[in-house]
Amino acid sequence: MKIAGVRGMSDLLPGDASRWQQMERTAREVFALYGYREVRTPAVEHAALFARGVGETTDIVRKEMYVFEDKGEETLALRPEGTAGAVRAYIEHGCHVEGPQKWFYAGPMFRRERPQKGRYRQFHQIGCECFGVAEPGIDVEQIAMLHDYLGRLCVKAELRLNSVGDGQCRPPYLDDLRAFLAARKDSLCPDCNERAEKNPLRVLDCKVDSCQPVLSGAPSLIDRLCAGCREHFDAV
Repeated sequence: MKIAGVRGMSDLLPGDASRWQQMERTAREVFALYGYREVRTPAVEHAALFARGVGETTDIVRKEMYVFEDKGEETLALRPEGTAGAVRAYIEHGCHVEGPQKWFYAGPMFRRERPQKGRYRQFHQIGCECFGVAEPGIDVEQIAMLHDYLGRLCVKAELRLNSVGDGQCRPPYLDDLRAFLAARKDSLCPDCNERAEKNPLRVLDCKVDSCQPVLSGAPSLIDRLCAGCREHFDAV
């Protein structure tokens, strides 16, 4: 009997493993230069962690997470991203008493997306977090660190800066965005209409060709930042 691999989960054969190791090795070298230390969190966490951290209305939580009941009847999930686990570890272990913390993580993540070329249900992600610092300089540092990393891998990239605002300027913007989308619901795909009320920012990520001309006229948050967010963004 022939048994094939699980759909959407890819093997990493020896020929590719060496290149994979080079990317990981380069990441550790570069991140260390900027003072980032590695944290390793479990691949399995309580599902509620991601519902709170990522958002219950996001596609990740609603459609893509691998969720299951373990024998102790706890609801667990394979991690779909790295930030929530890092934040949980920072809080749980009281790391704030040590002052600002700069961490990075690397490892497998899992999302039950539709398998397609270049996208897999088990994928690997490298990310960084800085706790205890909110200054614009830390944003600049992380952008410079990423630029350094990609440069060492001979990857060319274009930098585009944006802002998602804060609790002051984001809510009124979301109200305007919902109104914009509601007035054009007949021109949007079903997924966009489903997201429009609960998570309208996700609508702006839609890749459906027929939606793109409609969304190109959507209001821009970068033009509606409050004074604090505008000052931060301009400093970056």
